[in-house]
Amino acid sequence: MILADLVVGALASLALPPLYCLPALALGLLYLYRCTQDAASNRQLALHAFLFGLGYHTAALSWLTNAILTRAHEFWWAVPIAAPGCALILAPFIMVPVLLCRLMPEGLSRMVMLAALWTLADMARVFIFTGFPWNPTGSVFELPGLVGDVLIQPASIIGVDGLTLIAVLIGLLVWHGQKARLCLLGALCMWGAWGMYSLTHPRLMPVKNPVVALLQGNVSEQDILSRDGAMKAFRLYLRLTNEAVARARDLGEDRSLVYLWPESGFPGLLDEDEPARRMIAQAADGAWGMIGSDRRDVNNRFYNSIFALDESGRIRAVYDKSTLVPFGEYQPRFIPFNLLPDQLTPGKGLTTWSLPALGAVGPLVCYEIIFSAQVVGGKRPDWLANITNDAWFGNSAGPRQHLATVRIRAVEEGLPVVQSANMGVTAAFDGAGHELSRLPWGQAGSLVVALPSPHQPTIFSRCGRTVPLGLCALAVMVAVFLGYRRK
Repeated sequence: MILADLVVGALASLALPPLYCLPALALGLLYLYRCTQDAASNRQLALHAFLFGLGYHTAALSWLTNAILTRAHEFWWAVPIAAPGCALILAPFIMVPVLLCRLMPEGLSRMVMLAALWTLADMARVFIFTGFPWNPTGSVFELPGLVGDVLIQPASIIGVDGLTLIAVLIGLLVWHGQKARLCLLGALCMWGAWGMYSLTHPRLMPVKNPVVALLQGNVSEQDILSRDGAMKAFRLYLRLTNEAVARARDLGEDRSLVYLWPESGFPGLLDEDEPARRMIAQAADGAWGMIGSDRRDVNNRFYNSIFALDESGRIRAVYDKSTLVPFGEYQPRFIPFNLLPDQLTPGKGLTTWSLPALGAVGPLVCYEIIFSAQVVGGKRPDWLANITNDAWFGNSAGPRQHLATVRIRAVEEGLPVVQSANMGVTAAFDGAGHELSRLPWGQAGSLVVALPSPHQPTIFSRCGRTVPLGLCALAVMVAVFLGYRRK
C-alpha cells in the first residue's frame, strides 16, 4: 500500500504544468476519497494521505535536483533529498484536509468539505518560511492556447485559489454519479461562454504602454560565475540590446521603447560600474532599460536588484528583491549550522515606478511573481516586468511551471506581464493571460512586443484572497448543511 500511495500521488501531479493531464488529478482525488471510506483508522488514513502528498510533491518538484546539480561540488549531499525534502514539508498540506473531511458523512458533503479544506491548505503554503505557493492546484487549467485562455478567465474574480477549489470539486464530483456529471457539463458550458466573452470584450484603460524588448541570453550558470564567461555574456547582451532596439524602432510605433535584461543579466555590480553603464546606453541607442544585477550597500550587504537606466546610462531607480527563496537566497534562522556560503538581504517591499519611457511599471524578481495578490505595491501599475534566471531549473518542468505563474498573475491583476529570462522561457502576456510572444528554452535572442493597454482593475485585484477565502467558507457551510441534512 505504501508504494500505491506514492505512485498514485506522483501520477496525480501530471495534471500540473506543463503536462495538464487533467484525468490524472481526478483519479488521484478519487483514490484519496476512497481512502477516507476504507481506512480502518484515522492513523491509517493519515499515512495514506501523507504518502500520497509525498509522491505528489516529489514528482511535481523533481526539477529541484537540477538546481542542486549546478553546484554539485558544494551540495552533492543534497542531490537525492532536494525534492523529497521539500515534499516532506508540503505533504501535511494534503494530509490534514483529508483527515478533517472524514468528519463529514460519506458522499457529497465529504467531497465538498475536502475541496474547501484542500484549497485552504493550498493557500496556507504562503506561511512556510517566506512562502512556497508553487504549483497551486488551480494551475491545471492553464492549458496552452485558446482553451487555457478561456478556462483561466475566472481568476480575474476568484484568483488561482478559486480555480483550485473548482478543480478539486470537479475532480471529485465527476465520480458522484450521472446527475452530478450532467450538472458539471452544464456548468462547464457556461464557464466557456463567459470566458470567451471576457476574452473578446476586454475593458481596457486609456493607457499607451511602451514597446518592450525582452532579452534572453541563454547563458549557463557556470559562465555567469566565471570571469571569462561573464565578459562573454555581457558582450552578448550588448549585442542583443542593440539588435532588439533597432528592430523595435522599425515597428514605427508612436510609443516609448524599453529594453529588459534578465536576472543575472549584468554579471557584476551595475551601480559601481559606470563604464559598463555607458556601454549599455550606447548599445541601447537612446532607449531606457531595466537591468538585473546584484547590488552592495555601505554595510557590505548584497541584494538581488533591478536598475532603471535612462538613455544616458544614469540610474534612475533601484528595486531590491523583497521576497527571497528559502535555502536558495537565504537560510531560515532555525537551522543551527551554515548551509549557504552567501546569503542575500531582502529589500523594503514591492513598489511601482513612474518614470519617463517606462511609464507606471511594477518591477519583480523571479520568485516574487508566484505570490497571488502580492505582486503590486502601492499605486497600481500599467504593466508588470518580471526578470528571472531559470538556469538553475534545467530543461525541466520548472521553467514552464514558473511561466504558468506569470500567466495567471496577468489575469488576476488585469495587467500585461512580461518575463525576461537569462535561461528559461521569455514571454509576454496581455491582461487576459493571452500569450503575445515567446522565446523557448535554450534559445538566445530577443522579443519585441508592443504592450497592450491594461484592463480595468479586476475584482480580484481589488479584493485579493478574501474572495477565494469567502468561497471556501461558503463551501464549508454547504458541506456541514448537507451532512446535517443527511443525518
